[in-house]
Amino acid sequence: MRVLVAGSSGLIGTALVARLRADGDEVVRLVRRRAQAPDERTWDPPAGVIAADALSGVDAVVNLCGAGIGDRRWSHARKQVLLDSRVEPTEVLAAAVAEHGIPVLVNGSAVGYYGDTDGPADESTPAGSGFLAELCVRWEAATEAAAGARVVLARSGQVLSQRGGLLGRLRPLFALGLGGRLGDGTQYLPWIHVDDEVDALAFVLRNDIAGPVNLVGPAPATNAEFTKAFGAAKSRPAVLPVPRAALRLATGDFADEILRSQLVAPKVLRDNGFVFRYDTVERALAATEAR
Repeated sequence: MRVLVAGSSGLIGTALVARLRADGDEVVRLVRRRAQAPDERTWDPPAGVIAADALSGVDAVVNLCGAGIGDRRWSHARKQVLLDSRVEPTEVLAAAVAEHGIPVLVNGSAVGYYGDTDGPADESTPAGSGFLAELCVRWEAATEAAAGARVVLARSGQVLSQRGGLLGRLRPLFALGLGGRLGDGTQYLPWIHVDDEVDALAFVLRNDIAGPVNLVGPAPATNAEFTKAFGAAKSRPAVLPVPRAALRLATGDFADEILRSQLVAPKVLRDNGFVFRYDTVERALAATEAR
């Protein structure tokens, strides 16, 4: 296939581009700066402009745009950045998909859609409450302009990788012996290894799947279980809990989201025969920390 990828320089985008090319697909990368390589095309989402030849011959569009959720302390201004960096590019790409008759749009989203779940959540579970849930609802609604296309809403959990993301923020703390559960640690943390994340994205590209798809590992883990497994993978202690007050001081309103419990199941992937490489958080973390 010829696949156009927006957000190709991020953690997931970089891995996905490599995976698609390994599969023999041609990848065109949308960039906001001036195009500098043969596979790059320039676009300007605020202006609604995409390079004239960017969508020529494209079989599918993958949109992974969005400022990092946990990269900075949350303030009102930061929340607006998180929202604008997702909704605006999605609206532009969805309209372009419809205009050019592109058959597939795989659009990023997050399991934050479900808010604080009282029980197991799958793709049929309605939206929850809170800022991230509201963000995801608006993010997904922006794909409605892609009329006629098969639209996949890829609701990702925390992606575990050797090169950044959640683990990139945790590693320095664990190295200093400061790793520990957040709050009481009983809240569920939806996780997925980056290899399974990109495998799942490639899977939904090639199979007749539409609508929301939860990209999370098959074995749920609480924050305490995750912390214990990461400490074991790093051979470092993980005994000092991080109280809510300290978490709020460090992250602002994001603390409320971090402490939500999200017991989320990958029902659509399982129902369609997807096979995970890493079926437990222990195996996933051991793989990311292997030397």
